Amino acid sequence: MYSRLLTDNMLGALKYAADNLKGSARRILMAKTVAAFGPGGQRQAERELGWNRGAIRKGQGELESGTAIADNFSARGRKKAEDHLPNLRENIQAIVEPTSQADPTFKTTQLYTPLTAKEVRQRLIDDQGYADAELPTRRTISTKLNALDFRPQTVAKSQPLKKIPETEAIFEHLYQVNQAADAQEGVLRLSMDAKATVKVGPFSRGGKSRQGVVGVDHDFAPATVLTPFGIFLPAYAETFLFCTEGKVTADFMVDTLERLWPTLKERFNPHTLVINVDCGPENSSRRTQFIKRLVEFVHQHGITIRLAYYPPYHSKYNPIERVWGVLENHWNGELLLDKIEKVLGLARTMTYKGIHPVVQLVKGVYKTGVKLTKKMMRVYENMIERLPGLENWFVDIPPCSG
Repeated sequence: MYSRLLTDNMLGALKYAADNLKGSARRILMAKTVAAFGPGGQRQAERELGWNRGAIRKGQGELESGTAIADNFSARGRKKAEDHLPNLRENIQAIVEPTSQADPTFKTTQLYTPLTAKEVRQRLIDDQGYADAELPTRRTISTKLNALDFRPQTVAKSQPLKKIPETEAIFEHLYQVNQAADAQEGVLRLSMDAKATVKVGPFSRGGKSRQGVVGVDHDFAPATVLTPFGIFLPAYAETFLFCTEGKVTADFMVDTLERLWPTLKERFNPHTLVINVDCGPENSSRRTQFIKRLVEFVHQHGITIRLAYYPPYHSKYNPIERVWGVLENHWNGELLLDKIEKVLGLARTMTYKGIHPVVQLVKGVYKTGVKLTKKMMRVYENMIERLPGLENWFVDIPPCSG
């Protein structure tokens, strides 16, 4: 018997060689060794060397055909949920994103959501039509949420300071309005808001420098102050930034919409604009100049505008806030924002979901405090429709009113 001819050293050498080879080379070594053993070689190799007979036979086939068999290790094991539910990630995102909140401190780009993995799984069944048996477990849904950078938890820094009695009703109707807008052809949803002002000057801001540049330890007397105002398209992850050295007034906001309208008209040709906004003093539904300008915009362009407001103290749920979080973290990679051109240039290099924003500097000064008399405002009130019970939060401006 061959085993009598093999010393312990020879057996050890064969084991060592097989352990340090991979794939086809390892299997061919096994096949040649078994062929040298003669009849009963497979059984003896399994017993003496611990080799698998399946691997040996596979190596014999490769040796006879002269063609190596490619290993497909990635096909082994349990498949991902997306392999049999290809739209799962998109459906989870569609459920969670409308209820998600940006980090109020902008120290991270992750989003916080009040929905637990269990609630998301149930909504997949109720809203997206999945069968309970085909969905993965709650733990797998939680893993998918983390992979999408959603955090299904409420942390102290993301909790709103206050809640008004209508908060839950506002969010419920917002969810319905936003979902309908994103699903309906001819309806385009926008999210609008202004970011905190940026002081332009040699200030450190907590940023970092690889060039050894040192910023001053105070930020008074800046060269100028820029305020970014953003119009964001949530369904397309596209951002349009308008930066101004002046005040972001109601007139400024509607003027930026006028600037953007030719692009929106050409690309989407919408008959309705759904605008997500918070309750800032310049764009409140009771801000007379804001409503007046939007009514004029509607009548000029023959479209419908639907204002859908986020409740007080919950502005971080507005989709544009996610863009501000990314921009803030992007700026923190640069120590000094000492020139307007640098601020605009950094804004242009920022990406949100892989897309760069369109950035413009808006020159000119807008007058503050412009408002209508009560008598004149009654004329414009007759041209708009407020949702009963939530009059301040949902306003429709049809094109042919009045």
